Amino acid sequence: MKTIAIAATILFFAVTITWAQPAAKPINIVAAENFYGDIATQIGGPDAKVISIMSNPDQDPHLFEISPSVGRNVSTGQIVIYNGVDYDTWMEKLLKATNSTHLKTIVVADLIGKKSGDNPHIWYNPLTMLELAKVLTQTLISDDPGHKAGYESRLAHFEDSLKPIQAKITDLRLRLAGTSVTATEPIFGYMFDALGMQVRNQSFQLAVMNNTEPSASDIAAFEQDLKTHQVKLLIYNSQASDPTADRMKEIAEASHIPIVGATETEPPDKNYQSWMMSELNAVDQALSKQAQ
Repeated sequence: MKTIAIAATILFFAVTITWAQPAAKPINIVAAENFYGDIATQIGGPDAKVISIMSNPDQDPHLFEISPSVGRNVSTGQIVIYNGVDYDTWMEKLLKATNSTHLKTIVVADLIGKKSGDNPHIWYNPLTMLELAKVLTQTLISDDPGHKAGYESRLAHFEDSLKPIQAKITDLRLRLAGTSVTATEPIFGYMFDALGMQVRNQSFQLAVMNNTEPSASDIAAFEQDLKTHQVKLLIYNSQASDPTADRMKEIAEASHIPIVGATETEPPDKNYQSWMMSELNAVDQALSKQAQ
């Protein structure tokens, strides 16, 4: 009887200790851009705490400057996600200055084989975000195997949520492939590729993106395309202002060329899926009106 009583006492304390243990703390994730932070939130759920550094829709990402609070946020991260391909070099500098042995980094451009000199606006390709979601899921499971089922379930939900976007892209490509379009910057470039559209004035776009003055011949060619309706749509960076780009927007308006705004941060009232769908719907509506 004494043996049974001792065993029962041990079992009681074991159960009590298990109940008394605090819940695992959420994993700290720091995302350089808020669209990556959004994906981290969708995959991490209640098991992750996410901080997004660049989230101001009124801020030009090219003019972003590091503040002490940004450095502190990065230093507390267990997982850091950033774009790469020279888009957010400030994050690379911060990471070099951070003496952390537990920090894991995910460079999104590396996941899809992009290198310096490539168009850095890789988040406009939904397949990029799907790859990020998969890699982040495995990283979270490695750090927090106790919540493996939750991470995998949320990944499956995210994969399903991208299917309407892919269906929309397929539909638009069937109807609009080969359409000549242009842009003030190559923000929408990967989506244009997915839609099979012909993008003109790319050297002009690169110059504006790199904060250099487009050549006189590039400016003249852009103006001619707009005035003579060689292009059916203009994508305009509504977040970053540039006098030459603003001039192209004015000419497009005067020439009755449809204009669709695109941003470099996720709008505060949308998640990634609704953001991309709204952009695709805007392109669809603009070109449908043009065809009437």
